[in-house]
Amino acid sequence: MKAAPSFAEHVSLAAGTSIHHIEAGEGSIVLLIHGSLCDYRYWRWQIPAFSAAFRVVAPSLPGCWPDALTADIAGRGTENRDKLSEARARFNMDRHVQAMVELCAQLSPSGPVHLVGHSRGAQVALETALAMPERVGRLVLADPGFPFAGESPVQPIHAKIVQKLGTAPLEEVMGEFVDNVNGPGTWRKTVAWFKDMVCANAWTLLPQLGDIHRTIDIGPLAQALDCPILLVGGEFSPRRYGDRIEGLMKVLPQARHIVVPQAAHGMNLANARCFNDAVLQFLRKG
Repeated sequence: MKAAPSFAEHVSLAAGTSIHHIEAGEGSIVLLIHGSLCDYRYWRWQIPAFSAAFRVVAPSLPGCWPDALTADIAGRGTENRDKLSEARARFNMDRHVQAMVELCAQLSPSGPVHLVGHSRGAQVALETALAMPERVGRLVLADPGFPFAGESPVQPIHAKIVQKLGTAPLEEVMGEFVDNVNGPGTWRKTVAWFKDMVCANAWTLLPQLGDIHRTIDIGPLAQALDCPILLVGGEFSPRRYGDRIEGLMKVLPQARHIVVPQAAHGMNLANARCFNDAVLQFLRKG
């Protein structure tokens, strides 16, 4: 088995909290933003490839590993109420977006920054781009899952999964979540390091409930963003992600769309070579 790449961890202060991140390479910044139940380890196969041409920065979003909410803190007892409230204050979309904006300002005060976000991280990336449109070079959104403003509310899988945390075996609960977002049978075939990462971030689903109905108004996006945009889907990704991409394509004339073959929601891991080649080709056009 190919050895996992190893990179030094850095810690920065942004949005009033510590941001753990790893870096590699030189040049324009490429900020890699992970999704639910993940952290900077999610990008292990992108960092070596991207860092040959860019300065790659992969942060763990506030409230994620190595500072993730744990089962003992998330207990329903009143003694943990303050700690749980603190966790919710750290893990929310507003805090994550502000942290990425401030991190970009620290790492690249004047130059452009390219943003790459996956799943929930795609929403963080998009909202970060909207908060600093003049700073964004190129924007990559991989399988965005956010609801659009005006759609009928849909109860996400998060709500169902959170009810099982602490009452069923952790791997069983996390397996249900992963199979839902990537396809049946995924957890059974998942490698150990990925399972460890997901389990380490399992309880972040609890504060994430506060953002489940946060929507994106896609109408003004074309006027708000003029940077090149790449929308990435997996050939076997659940249909709801494809629906998001189709909706964005209708309102973003500058957007391109690619499909990573032989891959589902975790396309950057399942077919890293194809994902890396396509994203790098897009980023190098800047």
